[in-house]
Amino acid sequence: MSEGAKTGDGYAVANLAGLGEGPGFRKIRTELGVTAFGVNAIVLPPSYATGSHYHDEQEELYFLHRGRVQLEFGDGSTEILEEGGIARVDPATERRVRNLSDSEEAVYVVVGGKDGYVGRDGKLGEGETHR
Repeated sequence: MSEGAKTGDGYAVANLAGLGEGPGFRKIRTELGVTAFGVNAIVLPPSYATGSHYHDEQEELYFLHRGRVQLEFGDGSTEILEEGGIARVDPATERRVRNLSDSEEAVYVVVGGKDGYVGRDGKLGEGETHR
C-alpha cells in the first residue's frame, strides 16, 4: 500500500484522487490490499474509447462515478450510463467503454470476480440492534 492509504486493524481507506493523475487505471485492489476480488477505477479522457475485451472467468460490475459513457457489447448493442449508472457483464461478453463527452473526463469503477455470492453472512456488532 502507498503512503496515501490509511490502514487499521482489519481495514484500509484511501481517496481516488490520491491514486494517480491523468487518464488511465487507478489500482484500488493493490492500494487497499483487496484479496477477494479485483477492483480498479479508470479515468477516460474526453471522447476516448477503450479497447474491446472479455474474460475467461471474471464477471464484471461497472459503476460510473463521473461523466457519461456508452458501453458497447459484442452483439452490437449499446447502453448509456449516466453518473451513478451500473452494469453487470458476463465474462465471455465483449465490451468497450466510450466517454461520450468531448470536453470532460469520465471516471468509472470496475469490480471483477468469480465463484459467486457468499450469502447474507453479516452479523450485528456487540450491543447493536436493527434500526
